[in-house]
Amino acid sequence: MSGAGKGVAMRRLWLSVLCVMMLPGALLAAIGDEGLSAEQRQRFHQLTTELRCLVCQNQSIAESNADLALDLKRQVRQQILEGRSDDAIRTYMRERYGDFVLYKPAVEPKTYLLWASPALLLLIALFILARRLRRAGPEDDEADEELS
Repeated sequence: MSGAGKGVAMRRLWLSVLCVMMLPGALLAAIGDEGLSAEQRQRFHQLTTELRCLVCQNQSIAESNADLALDLKRQVRQQILEGRSDDAIRTYMRERYGDFVLYKPAVEPKTYLLWASPALLLLIALFILARRLRRAGPEDDEADEELS
């Protein structure tokens, strides 16, 4: 292959790579809020920020480009167009994907530990701190008396 032929092949390769890299953005545009009224668009954005991407786990489906997140966005959009309420959409997602899909799961017996865990961790930390301070207290007083 001549030098000019290699250059053309390399340009085609880079163009192909660039097209593949742009594909998630194109898919997002296709799944976006086009065709929705202003109220529906606001609901779509609110719901997609409340739902967790099960692949990324630290992103909402609004932020994620994972295939599952794109599918969930399509489902949310379709259900909005079908006239379902926000609560009905959240319930559908929760029933299908579990409580983890919601950033704010419902407070019910099976999620009590989840909701109570921050307070429990704080209490444990305060207990440990209090014990250490009590232990350190008398030793420090004895050392001060010896220095006097």
